[in-house]
Amino acid sequence: MDQHLIAVAVTAGAPIFELAIPCEVFGRQRPGFPDLGYDLRICTPGPVRTGGGFVPDPADGYDLLERADTVIVPAVCEAYDEPPADLVAAVAAAHANGARLVSLCSGAFVLAAAGILDGRPATTHWFYADELARRYPAVRLNPSVLYVDDGDVLTSSGTTAGIDLCLYIVARDHGAAMANALARRLVAPAHRGGGQAQYIEPPGTDQSGASLAPLLDWMRAHLQEPLTVATLAQRAHLTERTLIRQFFATTGQTPIKWLNAQRVQHARQLLETTSLPVDHVAEASGLGSPANFRRHFTAAVGVPPSSYRRTFRTPAAS
Repeated sequence: MDQHLIAVAVTAGAPIFELAIPCEVFGRQRPGFPDLGYDLRICTPGPVRTGGGFVPDPADGYDLLERADTVIVPAVCEAYDEPPADLVAAVAAAHANGARLVSLCSGAFVLAAAGILDGRPATTHWFYADELARRYPAVRLNPSVLYVDDGDVLTSSGTTAGIDLCLYIVARDHGAAMANALARRLVAPAHRGGGQAQYIEPPGTDQSGASLAPLLDWMRAHLQEPLTVATLAQRAHLTERTLIRQFFATTGQTPIKWLNAQRVQHARQLLETTSLPVDHVAEASGLGSPANFRRHFTAAVGVPPSSYRRTFRTPAAS
């Protein structure tokens, strides 16, 4: 298996938790667990001390970023300061060379400073969202979600959302079954619903602003049913208009758009991990007739269900 080079760019004073996440997910070989083919390197501009007093040693320089397949920028020490110019330049060069770029938490400020997030959807920790929007208005910031996948650029929100994004990347690279197995080893959820907005207490909220997490969980358990906004509003004891407003505040999407995304995700897992006929997958995921399922799935994923299944169910070479 060809090694996929992951360069983790570390700045002085970087919070140790966000730095540890990619090291734990991509940089550790576990007994009895398949080799995922990642070659993780820590990159610093020289000897630096991270949060908690750790000094990465040995470490590569930022010049390695230009040769990496994936570049991960964990949280920085202070989001309100300008990111280091040498790191911004190295990240821009890596992007120009075709690297996949990933930011965790306030690492999004580095990507934004490099101009990489201009015109793109992105997220960061809700606490820093206003600051990022002020300094980089060209970013299509969505502070409500846990992470954003924009193809070759992925960003996560605060702290533990870095685990969500890194596991998502494993799923994107190796399929849902592998990501689920790794999540079990980490004793972490393979996928968390909702967004970071559910962890924020809005000012002046009343009972109508309570978390939609129970409704989201219920929707995921009833994907195969013909759910409507009216049904969901009745379930949540809200008016349809209030539901739509709260749903967008929590997930960044309308109820039906979020529901269809969950259905596609469930269909992907079924295609990857079962031998169910495509029409049964369509029914189980709630996407209607096989023709309607193929249309929705292809629009969301880029390939039809049959091609997707062949890609992820091909036996690995020994």
